[in-house]
Amino acid sequence: MDYLKTAIPSQLISERGSNLVVINPGSANIRVGLAQQDAPFIVPHCIARYTSQVPKRNVQDQMLNSQVTTAQHMEREKAYDIIASLLKIPFLDEEVPNSGSFQRKMGRVDGYNPQNVRKDSVFAWTDVNEKQSSTLVTDSSKDKDVPSTSLDQHEGMDMDLGEHKYRRFICGEEALKISPTEPYCLCRPIRRGHLNISQDYPMQQVYEDLHTIWDWILVEKLHIPQSERNMYSAILVVPETFDNRAEIKEVLSIVLRDLQFSSAVVHQEGLAAAFGNGLSTACIVNMGAQVTSVICIEDGVALPNTEKTLPFGGEDISRCLLWTQRHHQTWPQVRTDMLTKPIDMLMLNELKESYCYIQEGEVDAVAVVHSYEDGMPAASHRTRLTALNVPPMGLFYPMLLVPDVYPPPPRSWFNDYEDMLEETWHVDYPRRPDMADGLYPGFNIGLPMWDSYPIFQTKPKKEEKVGLAEAITSSILSTGRIDLKRKLFCTIQLIGGVALTEGLIPAVEDRVLHAIPSNEAIDTVEVLQSRTHPTFVSWKGGAILGILDIGRDAWIHRMDWIHNGIHVGSGRKYKDSYYVQAQATCYINS
Repeated sequence: MDYLKTAIPSQLISERGSNLVVINPGSANIRVGLAQQDAPFIVPHCIARYTSQVPKRNVQDQMLNSQVTTAQHMEREKAYDIIASLLKIPFLDEEVPNSGSFQRKMGRVDGYNPQNVRKDSVFAWTDVNEKQSSTLVTDSSKDKDVPSTSLDQHEGMDMDLGEHKYRRFICGEEALKISPTEPYCLCRPIRRGHLNISQDYPMQQVYEDLHTIWDWILVEKLHIPQSERNMYSAILVVPETFDNRAEIKEVLSIVLRDLQFSSAVVHQEGLAAAFGNGLSTACIVNMGAQVTSVICIEDGVALPNTEKTLPFGGEDISRCLLWTQRHHQTWPQVRTDMLTKPIDMLMLNELKESYCYIQEGEVDAVAVVHSYEDGMPAASHRTRLTALNVPPMGLFYPMLLVPDVYPPPPRSWFNDYEDMLEETWHVDYPRRPDMADGLYPGFNIGLPMWDSYPIFQTKPKKEEKVGLAEAITSSILSTGRIDLKRKLFCTIQLIGGVALTEGLIPAVEDRVLHAIPSNEAIDTVEVLQSRTHPTFVSWKGGAILGILDIGRDAWIHRMDWIHNGIHVGSGRKYKDSYYVQAQATCYINS
């Protein structure tokens, strides 16, 4: 500890960051990189595997999706009209005259959002054939230190079928750009913040897919072969949505047993995000692609009773954008199908990032929409999109974001979890009297480590059926103390890709302020600007925590996890919360 007080951040990074791999998995993307990097590699968290199944599914779990019911459709239209009234734009089915009382604001053709470069990318279908036996192609000069959201070439065992030699699997963005006519099935091992286990996606396949994707990234992007991983430790930054006994245990087993890291430590995304921005107390609002979560941090400790989970995110805004344009008949007459053609979701995400923002008045923009017919080159359609400020308002009125696509995976496997494991895991291990921190020393998997942690519950997380402003307000008010509530309302932190939406910060401040009950003596709400890029602030916080915390007892060693369970000296991870936070602030400000 004396050394930490005198060491400068760059010295710590040099000495401790070169052999620490930070892994932050999400539903749509996974962020991976060495702790000494400025930014991680951001890779679509999916894998497409060759299949000979007939009839073929384009997406492994597409049968979980449902049709929009009449009641849901009516609720969506009602939510649209509520939003239209607030934004001072025409209602959903209102005729708009050429000149009327509504002020038209024509969005610039190059997109409004100054934080995002205009994206009019034309995607090409992935070449699934291998032309030579060696399929490993890397560009180390490009990939070594620069974050990437696209993957170039993908290694996989070949499938030799007549004249074609198919890659057995394809990872990342190339997996999303495979033509539906090709013999591949896309798998997403995490869905709506949970391991995507269902009757259509068996548990063992989910684990194998996670292992394959993560191993591919380690080899291709970080250039760390399995033979060298005993020299590296892993920092696992997990979403708050994870069921902590089952899901954290399984990803830890993948990291230690399958990927063969020498040791690992687990941190929550919310806590890591606070440290990533040099904060000790904050309300963290993590707005990802499929899930939004809220949790409050006080003095470097996550407060479990403040946790809120909302089952919507950026991809739902993209789906709402498509629905809005089709309703207004501004979408070209092309077959856009986000379910069977994931490449269409890529296109819609880019349109959303470039043109959707929150602002009063009618907002239109001229954009180029691409259509991807099976196996054919992309066709371009120039069109005027309308009501572009409506989809992001669905964060506050989630009825607009009908959850018919990508519902959370069934949770029945969790209730029967122990029965689904190997027979040796059914043993009832007694607790030793001297183990007050809840550890079971002889448990060969190491799972009970989390029993004594108040933030690691043993029941599935409950999803909230409210809007973003109500979730933030409810989370902060549940802390109880007026001084803490006032501080948290002034230290709201928006992270995740959705946080880049222009106009979102003032909208959150205004709507949260109006959501606070009148009997609360609180009159100020402030959203702090993120010091780290919102898309990977949790990853950066995990790197900081790993660098500062490498010598502490919370680290789990590989052989201890596999053979003997784990034994830590204390049930509390941070005895010096204030000091560790000060180190994180020093790191950020250096």
